[in-house]
Amino acid sequence: MTGTLFIVAAPSGAGKSSLVNALLAREPGMALSISYTTRPPRSGESEGSHYHFVDRDAFGRLRAAGALLEHAEVHGNLYGTSRAAVERELVAGRDVLLEIDWQGARQIRAAMPDCVGIFILPPSRAELERRLRARGADSDAVITRRLHNSHEELRHAGEFEYWIVNDRFERALEDLSAIVRAVRQRAPLLWPRPLALLDALLKDG
Repeated sequence: MTGTLFIVAAPSGAGKSSLVNALLAREPGMALSISYTTRPPRSGESEGSHYHFVDRDAFGRLRAAGALLEHAEVHGNLYGTSRAAVERELVAGRDVLLEIDWQGARQIRAAMPDCVGIFILPPSRAELERRLRARGADSDAVITRRLHNSHEELRHAGEFEYWIVNDRFERALEDLSAIVRAVRQRAPLLWPRPLALLDALLKDG
């Protein structure tokens, strides 16, 4: 039996990485795909644990060789997923989790229609901005760009099977775990979609 490919996407600041890391700590049988990126490492990030850090020339060679399952430019940086690494884990029967943006998710969905898409929503635009500033990792200009880009990212939430509102972290983590369990058991799961929240997120700012 092959594994299942889970895709988790969100606008920057929605808490996607924290939820993914907490899920992986709960699910030792799930593998995280380590993406390639051209952006420089942030404080505390290390090669091979958070990303494979490469320059644009190296990224271009990977893309030209067909080594990337998906690739996209996000906030001015290039990101991509190793095709060989994902396929190796799935064939071995392990579930794989990809933490990517909607562009990459669309490419993977075309190549692997059985993948499961999960979109993380922030509880409000004000909270999204607060979280971005609280990270202390980006300049005001970068934060402004990320907030602007979040509108386009949120417009693609409807392309994902499941939505999770990351208001209270523990509850959002339980929701994420519930989706994984349901998919593993191949049980249908009716997940309410907070359409009013998405509408407000797109109108604010």
